[in-house]
Amino acid sequence: MKETKICKRCIMPESKPDIYINDEGICNICVAHDNSRESINEQKPLESDLLKILDKHKGRKKFDCMVMCSGGKDSTAALYFMKKRYNLNILAFMFDHGFETKEARANVESAVQKLGVDFLLYKSSYMKPMFARMIESESKAIICHTCSIWYMELAFDVAARYDIPLIVAGWTKGQYKKQNIVSKYGTDDGTCEFKAMSESTRSFLDNNISDMHQYKNFPKSMDEVIKKARKKHKAKVISPHWFLPYGPDEYVKIIEDELEWKAPDLSYPKGSTNCTLNFISVHQSIKHYGYTHYVVEASKLIREGVITREEALEQVKINFDDKTLKEVASGLCIDFSTYL
Repeated sequence: MKETKICKRCIMPESKPDIYINDEGICNICVAHDNSRESINEQKPLESDLLKILDKHKGRKKFDCMVMCSGGKDSTAALYFMKKRYNLNILAFMFDHGFETKEARANVESAVQKLGVDFLLYKSSYMKPMFARMIESESKAIICHTCSIWYMELAFDVAARYDIPLIVAGWTKGQYKKQNIVSKYGTDDGTCEFKAMSESTRSFLDNNISDMHQYKNFPKSMDEVIKKARKKHKAKVISPHWFLPYGPDEYVKIIEDELEWKAPDLSYPKGSTNCTLNFISVHQSIKHYGYTHYVVEASKLIREGVITREEALEQVKINFDDKTLKEVASGLCIDFSTYL
């Protein structure tokens, strides 16, 4: 079997026709990034930009913002900064689609108690039939993409219900674009890295769930989510991590000391607090495309000089086995042995 080429600068693998490696061993995405830097004086977001946004909305509603909390280090730090650094009145919001971990729930509950903020937990099994259909149909659609469409529509609905002007996420600089980003996983991102994934996800939503009546009005894209949300309630989506100079090394220690945040024993990437279904999503993404959105995010951070290539490679090492995948799939009443 021919060995897959990997960019010598970032960690993106060759995946033609969208991602390819030149004779110097550099991918087209890194080349494009270098060219854009030469032709455009890119202005990175500063904390002063964030302060302007917050000042515009602070104190005008019952809640200044809603913070989407997964229990992970990045969203927990976002919650911490919004309360401790900017003194906002916050509604912390967490969803559980049936695959959130006890550690994640404990992290959020500890944080909201210590920070003294209101907390709303939404539990639902609504997405389970769709997740099962994605696996059983052997679709190339990405589980995390469809989930992000669901949870962003849910977030906008909650913001509208409580008349909240700002939705705060824990998205990192590796998940930042100049565009008005609202999807952690780039569901509608037309860039090379996500083109094939986006097309497969859209195809699945267009063609594979028409007989499932509960999804009759399910959005087919993140653009549709945004358009529907704007008709009901305008809310801006931001992340403090785009504007602040701190990385995980600094803020993980803060949330461990002040909020008693703990990383779970097993998660992917290591040290994250992603849901257990993420293991299957990662497995399927590698199976169909040879990489995951975590590779895309890590590669962006390499280009920005935030992490080294060695750190990125360590970050995306697979740390789960087939047994884990089978256990998670049992929550969807699926024998995953067939799909390994």
